[in-house]
Amino acid sequence: MRWVRFFEEVGLEDVPLVGGKNASLGEMIRTLTPLGVRVPEGFATTSEAYRYFLRENRLEEAIARELSALDPLDPKALQGASRRLRNLILKGAYPEDLKEEILLAYRTLSERAGEEALPVAVRSSATLEDLPTASFAGQQESYLYVQGEEDLLLHVKRAMASLFTARAISYRAHMGFDHLKVALSVGVQRMVRADRGASGVIFTLDPDTGHRGFVYLTAIFGLGENIVQGRVGPDQYYVHKDTLRQGYKALVAKRLGAKELTLVYDPEEGRLKNRPTPPYLRSTFALKDEEALLLADWALRIEEHYSGKRGAPTPMDIEWAKDGVTGELFVVQARPETVHAQRAPVLKVYRLLARGEVLAEGLAVGEAIASGRARVLKDPKEMDRFQEGEVLVTETTNPDWEPIMKKAAAIVTERGGRTSHAAIVARELGVPAVVGAVGATRAIPEGEEATVSCAEGEVGRVYRGRLPFEVEEVRPEALPRTRTQILVNVGTPEEALKASLLPTDGVGLARMEFIFASHVRVHPLALTRYETLPKEVRRQVDELTEAYRDKRAYFVDTLSQGIALIAAAFYPRPVLLRFSDFKTNEYARLIGGHLFEPKEENPMLGWRGASRYYHPDYKEGFLLEVAAVKRVREEMGLKNLMVMVPFCRTPEEGMRVLEAMAEGGLKRGEDGLQVYVMAEIPSNVLEAEAFAELFDGFSIGSNDLTQLALGLDRDSERVAPLFDERRETVKRLCALLIEKAHAKGRKVGICGQAPSDYPEFAAFLVERGIDSLSLNPDALLRTVRVVAELEARLGVS
Repeated sequence: MRWVRFFEEVGLEDVPLVGGKNASLGEMIRTLTPLGVRVPEGFATTSEAYRYFLRENRLEEAIARELSALDPLDPKALQGASRRLRNLILKGAYPEDLKEEILLAYRTLSERAGEEALPVAVRSSATLEDLPTASFAGQQESYLYVQGEEDLLLHVKRAMASLFTARAISYRAHMGFDHLKVALSVGVQRMVRADRGASGVIFTLDPDTGHRGFVYLTAIFGLGENIVQGRVGPDQYYVHKDTLRQGYKALVAKRLGAKELTLVYDPEEGRLKNRPTPPYLRSTFALKDEEALLLADWALRIEEHYSGKRGAPTPMDIEWAKDGVTGELFVVQARPETVHAQRAPVLKVYRLLARGEVLAEGLAVGEAIASGRARVLKDPKEMDRFQEGEVLVTETTNPDWEPIMKKAAAIVTERGGRTSHAAIVARELGVPAVVGAVGATRAIPEGEEATVSCAEGEVGRVYRGRLPFEVEEVRPEALPRTRTQILVNVGTPEEALKASLLPTDGVGLARMEFIFASHVRVHPLALTRYETLPKEVRRQVDELTEAYRDKRAYFVDTLSQGIALIAAAFYPRPVLLRFSDFKTNEYARLIGGHLFEPKEENPMLGWRGASRYYHPDYKEGFLLEVAAVKRVREEMGLKNLMVMVPFCRTPEEGMRVLEAMAEGGLKRGEDGLQVYVMAEIPSNVLEAEAFAELFDGFSIGSNDLTQLALGLDRDSERVAPLFDERRETVKRLCALLIEKAHAKGRKVGICGQAPSDYPEFAAFLVERGIDSLSLNPDALLRTVRVVAELEARLGVS
């Protein structure tokens, strides 16, 4: 046929003929379907067919005249020109031979499927789209559940006309593309019954940070438009690429999304309808773990194939669907990811210098901070009200919002997740966005100054007023290399992806208790002794663990996922995880904790750290911690994870902890497991030789070591002025530990606050030969320079 090609007849070399989307579908069907990747079959009208249609209807000159007189920055003019151009095409008549070829291809596709009139998706595919430098995602229209010959011909014409939507014209003008050199191919693809199943988006990198070690999946029930348009919060899944390639079949992390709505096809009305998702489905993951892993495997195959074709690493943006009738999974689109692929390797570290009243919170997109006057809009037709540099606040966005979004200093939406339209466009524009900020349009005052911060981890915040912040910009290759290992302290899993992109040698301190507080939230003994809980506490536990019959499994699953995200982010660099180090009053604040924790006069010096792990009143809780670490190392394959024992008062206590670990299946030295001990009590220094016989290394906790060496309660305001890690007593203890540990062949690092706060303290430790400094991320760049200069003066290499 002259004007039509079946997908299996085209590949990536045919972008000028069938556009980026259709060329990609053909490429996958030809090369990846034999490897198990399922792609629905279909056909495409060619770009030549589009030009033939325009020529036969004498539309070329009229289109050229309309565009030559257009100012794309004038919203009203843009809308008017778009309406007139689309009407020109919609009023055009099909040349008879083009019409016959489209219908013949549709009949063939229906026969292959064994149906008289196959339901299809009609998707536009421009000849300048899905490029490595510009995605054109969402610029033209797609139509789902098109059925019958008349309906098909109507929607093919509508797809051609969508080349001139206002957003598409604006996008091409913004990207510098000649409107008249772009043609449109229309893809007609067998419809996957996702309205009865599920759908979602896959990135073969983390879409926020650009970390390339993960496959990131989202999933909802029903058709995928709800994700793209940001109407719902999807489930999220992280799969680690390296360990997946090694054969480990385990998700690193998954998070349940709200999935508020389900988009379905109503056959009686012949249209798509959004319905509230039933509560029992909202509390269920849209994908089974094995399905998410299969899709991740397909995504890796797609990325590797496209990287080979392009001769360069090519992260991918993929759409998938699950047929609710057959249960089959399909890839329905794949395009190169264009945001991080084009971004220069520059580290921009944003720091908020003051905090204020929080007006709204949601998911942080990007890592930037911006301020501006808040403009609350309900509809893109209000674009005349929006001024350059304002903060856009709205319920949700779609491609019609893009002319406004390009002027925004920041974007805030009440709905949506990390793969919603607002999130994708914000990344492409390089502006911070807070999505899923429930109630933002009511909470953020119209016309008042606001600061949008996405530099505080996973949670994005909108503050009242214009707050001060600073930005440091560094090229990683410009940073000096040091003999002293430079590690980073990581508080929560959400911080790990961003922190792992810093030029570090790994993680010197990951705090398990932070994962308790932010993810698990339940006291471990409230899960091991669930049957003994009072009714009200059991109700609170049930709210978090309703999907688990075995309450212990909730703890191990949730904790292991938090740990694994940190270990995977830094893989294969070492990650040193400290077992839980809450004090009794802090444990008591977890759900059910008050039932199991004693009241202590001085919790700082009480039942904490190692003394809990082997004690009969907590040992069963510690064994859950051990089980989570064991899962991360053995089932997920993250052997770069090491562990550390805090507040270990005596060598005998250290031995009892190691015995408890071994009882739980975690044995020092087995499968390369290293176990460190915190050096935060003077006894750890004075008996360092004995501790060195039990542990693989030491990590100085400068806060507690200073407290105990100087006899200070660091929580007391009265003696706070006396607290100083730079006192000679503390420095002598640190120097003595380094000397004793090195004599025993053990390494010493520091993970306390002091090197981050005081560069001169870091310099003292380097002079004494410390092996590693673990720093807070915001102090890392500054301290690296200090260490490099000192090592140069000392002649250390």
